[in-house]
Amino acid sequence: MATQQLMPEIIDPIAFQDFRDALSDYAPQLEQLVCQLEDGSGNGEKIAQLFRILHSIKGDASLCQVHFVEPYMHVLEHLLDRVRRKELPYLDVLGDVLLLVMDRLVLMLDAVADDAPLDDLRMDALRMRLDPLLDKGAEELPQACAWLVASMMGHPPVVAQAAAEPTGTHGGHRFADLQFFRSLAVQLERRLPAYAGRTERNLALALETNRLAKQPLPMEQLAAAIYMHDIGMMLLPESMWLKAGQLSDEERRDLSAHPGWAAGLLERMPGWEEAAAMVAQHHERPDGSGYPDGLRDGAICSGACVLALVDAFESVMLKHAQQGQRRSMLRAVAELNASERQFDPYWLQLFNQVVRTRLELGNVVGGG
Repeated sequence: MATQQLMPEIIDPIAFQDFRDALSDYAPQLEQLVCQLEDGSGNGEKIAQLFRILHSIKGDASLCQVHFVEPYMHVLEHLLDRVRRKELPYLDVLGDVLLLVMDRLVLMLDAVADDAPLDDLRMDALRMRLDPLLDKGAEELPQACAWLVASMMGHPPVVAQAAAEPTGTHGGHRFADLQFFRSLAVQLERRLPAYAGRTERNLALALETNRLAKQPLPMEQLAAAIYMHDIGMMLLPESMWLKAGQLSDEERRDLSAHPGWAAGLLERMPGWEEAAAMVAQHHERPDGSGYPDGLRDGAICSGACVLALVDAFESVMLKHAQQGQRRSMLRAVAELNASERQFDPYWLQLFNQVVRTRLELGNVVGGG
């Protein structure tokens, strides 16, 4: 039985709220810099800005007596200082660690403010995985960061171990493939600002839903499907991506083909057959009204059912934002349940449970 984590102490309620407000300002700045650094330029000024943000957060935590945040920030600040001094290269996987820690700290502060349990956030586990990064060299750090992110996002040992396996092994190739798939997804996000962050949001929701299943799906296959499911959209005109209103017959045919294009890429890479099926079928519906093949119920693989849910949820959230409405998880999941015949009832039930838990923790995806 897991030991319940102790609730961190709020020493000064006013100062604590001041720190929460400051962190809510810093977080989007940090995320924007991390996204900009994914171009591989290693821009010195952006790295310096990133370091200053981390240094400011750590300083504010000390000033506001929110001391339980300081150990996490100490590791991040130290790593960025080494990057700034060119002892370490800046890597995308290090950016993943920065975003993961910041997301967890925001959730942690929300939970502390509401006197809610912290167990699901696994902050102790995060702290234990962060501290060893302090002593890693340039060769070891990428694998250590990948291990941390994979383990905190719910990947099973096979995926996490792949980061530590030598190049040339099956596991090493699989991990490298996942990194490549993720890089493609990031490229898609860059093409349209409204898509920013959607890949990680979809991945987190899918993995949380999968963990609740009696027979969970292979995490690496599900992750690959999340990364690749919309890559086919890059072959379509951008004007079609978020088009409102009626599509022409030709546009509808092209849109219906995009899952097959992405699935075709996966099918041609050894070991990703399950992910390919998930991608190919994620627009199918249990009532047979989906595309491209009009599959029904049991003919649709479980991974496609999960992917359909998280993809539809993200689409509803985006639609609300485009209409100038508040991006609300509660409203979005209610809309999905109103169209429940489009989704597998078993996976919809688990997805509902994930959203309820997030709402209880005060985690509203995408803000609002």
